[in-house]
Amino acid sequence: MIRLSKYDKSVLNGEHGPGALTAMKIITRMAEVYGTDRLMDIDAAHIDSSLYMGDATLEFAEHLASQGAQVVVPSTLNVSGVDEHGWQAWSVPPDWADNARRQMVAYVAMGCVQTWTCAPYQTEHRPHFGQQIAWGESNAIAFANSVIGARTERYPDLLDICAAITGRVPAVGYHLEENRRGQIHMPLEGTHRKLQENDGLYPVLGHLVGKVAQDKVPVLTGFDVSPTEDQLKAFGAAAASSGTVGLFHIVGITPEAPTIPAAFHGREPERVVEITMESLRAARAELSTAEGEKLDMVALGCPHFSQPEFEHLAGLLEGKEKASQVEFLVTSNRAMTMLAEKTGSLETLKKFGGRITRDTCILTTPMLPDEIRIIMTNSAKYAYYAPGMLNTQVVFGTLEDCVRSAIDGRVNRDEGLWKT
Repeated sequence: MIRLSKYDKSVLNGEHGPGALTAMKIITRMAEVYGTDRLMDIDAAHIDSSLYMGDATLEFAEHLASQGAQVVVPSTLNVSGVDEHGWQAWSVPPDWADNARRQMVAYVAMGCVQTWTCAPYQTEHRPHFGQQIAWGESNAIAFANSVIGARTERYPDLLDICAAITGRVPAVGYHLEENRRGQIHMPLEGTHRKLQENDGLYPVLGHLVGKVAQDKVPVLTGFDVSPTEDQLKAFGAAAASSGTVGLFHIVGITPEAPTIPAAFHGREPERVVEITMESLRAARAELSTAEGEKLDMVALGCPHFSQPEFEHLAGLLEGKEKASQVEFLVTSNRAMTMLAEKTGSLETLKKFGGRITRDTCILTTPMLPDEIRIIMTNSAKYAYYAPGMLNTQVVFGTLEDCVRSAIDGRVNRDEGLWKT
């Protein structure tokens, strides 16, 4: 039996309208599924359900909106199913674009904020340490829990919007302090400082950690540097793709792990798995499925490109031009794209021959033409999902590798950092 507050009962009595009633019924039923008898308040939400995935997701959104449902906490929106202002330039079917647009309208009608990004933590709506939130999107969940120290369980599509409408969630998982302790110790062994400073390490490291940890909480030690926010973003996205990591600790770096005992809440780890150069090289090799030098597209921005990433890329592209046979695509959200436009980074990308897609990504909208068969990327998340979701082969490399290959018109990777 779920212990209901006075507010919960008023929602279930229909006093807040039929949309809120529908959402609260789902929340209380899920509490039973999770095995808890208690609900708790949240302060914010991030809605992954905004992505059009077929008739069912559209019908659910429009049904809630037609019932007058409104979010009661600030609720950002994940990527949409279409770049509503640029889809015509790609191979998006018009009926898909229309349905995806309808789904976007439904979530806006419910009061959600039009962020349209998988990296809401890089917007003004970033949560704070200890804040209880309900976030969807795997990389965002990992980042919020781990790098910021906010509290969210892994919210699936459709449940996230119900949490936003009610402001209530089951009191389970990473919302609770006792479930945030580390479980697997993963020390870095023999990883030299130059590699730790390089952006290319973090997607590979995340891919390896996700495969080992799965749904456990990994604790990493042995860092000689403090990773940047974008490096931690790439790490978390990879770990949440190859595994289901929703929380990680890096001792001395992430906020809940000032020391090893603090990360493990004073307990011993369930097991210790060393991360060696050999295991990292093997993980890096797994991220590429294509052989040879052929290349059709470079795809960047999964998670969405940040302003620092745009500036870094612009520095690499300045005065250069890509090979005509290679597409060069960056995905980001409207806010970061506007900033890139103001700083001149977007103009540099266009002069190079690159293109931008806003508010969505190649994994979530059918935009790529059939002739795109081999994609190069610096994203472990793209590399992990593209073969299955896009039926393409993939080559993983650093951002510098991707730019060099686009210019040369063939795969050209620097292996130097990975040999020692």
